[in-house]
Amino acid sequence: VLNRRCVEAAVMTGLALNCHINKKSLFDRKHYFYADMPAGYQITQQRVPIAVNGSLSYSLCIDNKMNQMVTKTVRIKQIQLEQDSGKSLHDDTRSQTLVDLNRAGVGLMELVMEPDMCCGEEAAAAVRELQLILQTLGSSQAVMAEGQLRVDANVSVHHPGEPYGVRTEVKNINSIRFLAKAVDYEIQRQIQEIGNGGTILNETRAFDSKLGCTVPMRDKEGKQDYRFMPEPNLPPLILYDAKSLPANMNHQQVINIDWIHERLPDLPSVIREKLVEQYGILPEHSFTLLNEDGLAEFFESVVKQTQMKPKKVIGWILNDLLSYLKQHSLTVKESPVTSFLLADLLNLLEKKEISSTAAKRVLAELWKGEGKTPLEAVKEHKLELLQDQKELEQICQAVIDGQENEVIMMVLR
Repeated sequence: VLNRRCVEAAVMTGLALNCHINKKSLFDRKHYFYADMPAGYQITQQRVPIAVNGSLSYSLCIDNKMNQMVTKTVRIKQIQLEQDSGKSLHDDTRSQTLVDLNRAGVGLMELVMEPDMCCGEEAAAAVRELQLILQTLGSSQAVMAEGQLRVDANVSVHHPGEPYGVRTEVKNINSIRFLAKAVDYEIQRQIQEIGNGGTILNETRAFDSKLGCTVPMRDKEGKQDYRFMPEPNLPPLILYDAKSLPANMNHQQVINIDWIHERLPDLPSVIREKLVEQYGILPEHSFTLLNEDGLAEFFESVVKQTQMKPKKVIGWILNDLLSYLKQHSLTVKESPVTSFLLADLLNLLEKKEISSTAAKRVLAELWKGEGKTPLEAVKEHKLELLQDQKELEQICQAVIDGQENEVIMMVLR
């Protein structure tokens, strides 16, 4: 039975990626047998997928410099709805494989990109932008470590002006960092193989994160005959827009493309532009805010609660708080320093009640999660700035009086 939510998510994703949504798409059976596919076939969309011909724009740094960024575009060939397979768990110690079938048959959205990227860094940047889009749309939580987003990377090398070489497929990469490493390793492996007079096999490989290399899984032995046939249990999927919607149609029984389009949220690229325009922050800072889960919302919450200018707030968040988060492998949602506490601390700094050095000490105290307020931490460690001129003069005089010999030596000099 077709899941309505899967169709809506696919349409929403297709629209966000500038795809053409096919008002009529078809389902097919792809016949093969693996241990994680007990039915012996997979329902997919081989002939007419739900969305085609889109594009995804992404940005990446030049020479790892955040203030030098370039925007590139990768074409989206198609988006198709499929059944997910199970999960094979290989136990090398016991020389056995266990199969988890909990997700077998669950709806899966597969997105196919054109070969428009030329290195691991580009592939990683594109997938990270896609991940942000999926999370913004609610199409998927897209947590790669939990298998909610998986990447198969097809890699081939060729000389400029020549046809594409034989490609290999690196399957089921489950982290963006590993994606970059797998693609770059595979590029160099193929170049070295060809340079040594060898040939590239059309094979499926896996990325070994411990060794930092790809390893063979199985060769494809030419084009496999999957014996595609129309899926007998699912009729053609018919979608409508406002113009083609039949009269007296029950809206609960159809999916209206225009209705979904009108409800698309702001995409990450738009959110970044708004952050730059509204708060006057640097474009590269807007990327950091969105790339860290929950950080943009945290930043805006602090700005609303503090008298400090946004440009100074972003410095404290990115240079100080973020370093604590990365050191402890936490997201901002897990931080013991809430937006309220940080705003309270920055207000003390902005009112010149404490120094910048003292503020950093207070932040360290807040990170301990002992329930102190910034003001309590300031008083406990006597970090207040003295504002009374007479009191300051008395302190200075006391220091001078206690160091008579040093004062005399300074005067004689």
